[in-house]
Amino acid sequence: LQLTGSLGNVMKESVAIAHTFAGLFASSGAPCPSTDGSVKKYLNPTEASKAAHFLRQAELHLHVPQGATPKDGPSAGITMVTALLSLACNKPVRPDLAMTGEVSLTGKVLQVGGIKEKVLAAKRGGVICLIMPETNRKDFDDLAPFIKENLEVHFVSHYNEVFPVAFS
Repeated sequence: LQLTGSLGNVMKESVAIAHTFAGLFASSGAPCPSTDGSVKKYLNPTEASKAAHFLRQAELHLHVPQGATPKDGPSAGITMVTALLSLACNKPVRPDLAMTGEVSLTGKVLQVGGIKEKVLAAKRGGVICLIMPETNRKDFDDLAPFIKENLEVHFVSHYNEVFPVAFS
């Protein structure tokens, strides 16, 4: 996995975690909770095997644009997992979506900073659907009503809650 774009150490570690978790999640068939409480696998065994093999074997190059600008932090964790799974599964991500959240090796989605700035940037970019950590719910709730209006927001605790929204 080659990384470019002036990434700091924390962001490099976040990419490594995202890559490892994406492979594990794909190989297990992308299991996600259904509305009825059961678990639905979004990838059949052949798709899961192909995606996991791709993530293990492909020579990937992850570039974060504006290479002259230093970047660091874990906030793009779930975004990187989603991008890697999109590539490995050949499935497009919902185009009106933005997301933020650190991801752990087990898929937990962890709190991040700068929620107000991220929500404002997403709205400016025409995004209508947001995914963010459940632990950031209060940060979002504290925003002015005009900032929150017309947004579909999903608060998540685990990556298996991200996948069905991102690929809907």
